[in-house]
Amino acid sequence: MPVLHALKRHVRLLVPLLTAAALYAGSAQPATADEPGWTAEPAAGTATSRPGGARPYFYLAGTPGTVLEDRLALANTTDQERTVTLRAADAYNTADGALAVRPAAPPAGAAAGAGSWISFGTGTTVRIPPRTRAVVPFTVTVPPAAPPGDHPAAVVATEAGREAGVRVHLRVSGPALAALTVEDVAVRGRGSAAEVAYTLVNRGNVALAPELEIRAKGRLGEVPGRAARALPLELLPGQRVELTEPWPGAPVLDRVDLTLTVTAPGGARATAGASAWFVPWGIAGWTGAGLLLLGGTTAAALLLVRRRARTGTPPDQAPDPERGSRAPEHELTGVSR
Repeated sequence: MPVLHALKRHVRLLVPLLTAAALYAGSAQPATADEPGWTAEPAAGTATSRPGGARPYFYLAGTPGTVLEDRLALANTTDQERTVTLRAADAYNTADGALAVRPAAPPAGAAAGAGSWISFGTGTTVRIPPRTRAVVPFTVTVPPAAPPGDHPAAVVATEAGREAGVRVHLRVSGPALAALTVEDVAVRGRGSAAEVAYTLVNRGNVALAPELEIRAKGRLGEVPGRAARALPLELLPGQRVELTEPWPGAPVLDRVDLTLTVTAPGGARATAGASAWFVPWGIAGWTGAGLLLLGGTTAAALLLVRRRARTGTPPDQAPDPERGSRAPEHELTGVSR
């Protein structure tokens, strides 16, 4: 009977788990209505195509004053015609590495970026028949005065409110400068939740793949930092990114000096530091209260001693209230009567 009861109990526990697994498996199948119906990607068969024809982005390089060419592939996977609008834009990477594009027209007073160098000619609006793939050529005209280095841009396709961006990595020939700075270093949180906040700025003209190392030096002993590791981001020229790094090795009680070192291929290197106190405020609160009480007791004792010293009466010869305040009688000797 105990075995039977145990078996029933295990069955009752397994039923909810199996039900949840079935629901998860069912929800993993994508719904047909959520499919976009079309894709945009670099066309295969060009000089910069990888083996197999697939390219995750466009890569173009040339000298100032040259005209570069490439092609965008649009594929309609549905049974109805699609109308896709194309435009070019300046691009940048977010802190998590995602592609972001600026508006088609730069803000007032801002210089036009590499997005203005891209042109689709008359092919800005493309009608794609059902189950058809369309290839759209475009050109990149590098200005004669274009500075050397990397110039991020993107090709953006839009249809029915949906946008798809494809990166354009454009490099202008000339001297390359890899440089960066680390700024605004600060420590946040305590214990296992501590983290180091900092800002990276690309001061050069080429994209950087940075690595971060954190060294820590305490007053009370060795404090672990963070070994060098590659950051999951691409830092574009002129880009400023605010980042945080978990620091589970932060001490409980110590004063620590931190040194952040960031390096990147091409010789880019930068360091910055910060200092932080780590105090267990719970213990510090009780210790402070004890010191305050001890200080108050000591002050009261000193005050009492000073008052007695001012009256000239030793502590062990205080006047007796029953004898009153009259002068004491003295016995005279050596006097005849």
